[in-house]
Amino acid sequence: MQAHLWVNFISLNYKTVELKDFNIPFEGLKLGVHLFSYNISHAFYEHFDFDRCHSVCVQADVKFTKKERLFELQFEVSGNVDVTCDVSLEEFNLPINNTLDLVVKLGQTFNNDSDEILILSSTDHYVNVAQYIYEAIVMAIPAKLVHPGVIDGSLESEILDRLDNLSPKDSNTLKDEDATPKETDPRWDKLKDLL
Repeated sequence: MQAHLWVNFISLNYKTVELKDFNIPFEGLKLGVHLFSYNISHAFYEHFDFDRCHSVCVQADVKFTKKERLFELQFEVSGNVDVTCDVSLEEFNLPINNTLDLVVKLGQTFNNDSDEILILSSTDHYVNVAQYIYEAIVMAIPAKLVHPGVIDGSLESEILDRLDNLSPKDSNTLKDEDATPKETDPRWDKLKDLL
């Protein structure tokens, strides 16, 4: 069996994005591998309730393998998203890269309860991949967003200065600053001896 390769490039950078643009009609496809490529912009996120990204520039490639009784889809997303740092509240550009696998089967009724298997009704003629591209991008974004400048110490920020001033002092530095011994209650000194 020889794989049939078909590449479909869809650019979705215009103002409004229709989710039907993410339909892959499988009924007319030959058995084998088919490649679909999507340029994802922020307009894509108007359809989803996700506000952690300010701007999105991601390439989503879908490798669609059609077999006799099922379809295998491999999603690969890579690009950049603009996000806000959870520590400094500064915006920064976060590079992302992620993959996601999905198996699609035809059955009696639609069922998407599983994360890895999608069952379509036998009357369906296409599979919509928008939700899975969205999930692949969202899963590539870490739960805690930290600006690279915070990590390496190069970011100048008023919020970071305030956090540094409000952070508790180290106990060693307090001992150095206050070298004069303080009077203590002798009852407590006896308890310290027990430790």
